[in-house]
Amino acid sequence: MSMAELQQEVADLKVKAQKAEQMGMINEFAVHERKMLLAQAYLLSPDDFHAEEKYQINDSEDVFLIDYLNGVFAWGYRNANSGKEAVPISLLGRRIT
Repeated sequence: MSMAELQQEVADLKVKAQKAEQMGMINEFAVHERKMLLAQAYLLSPDDFHAEEKYQINDSEDVFLIDYLNGVFAWGYRNANSGKEAVPISLLGRRIT
C-alpha cells in the first residue's frame, strides 16, 4: 500500500473503532484498534528504532527493551520480563535514556 492508502486505512479504522465503541461492541473496537496500530507501524521507519535501547510503550508505564527489529515489529522484553515478545513499532513512544 502507498503512504496515502495507509493513511486512509488508518482514518477508516479510526471511524469504525469509534462507532463500535459508541455501540458498546468492545471486542470489535479492540480489533479495529489493533488493525489501526499495525497500519500505523507501516507509516513509521524502522530505522528510527534501535536494538539495545529502551522505549516507553504508548499510553502505559511499561518500558520495552528492543532486542532486534524484524520489519515493523520490535522484538524484545517488556519491563525486563524473561519472555521475549513482539510489538509493532507504532506502539513504542519516546526513547528512554
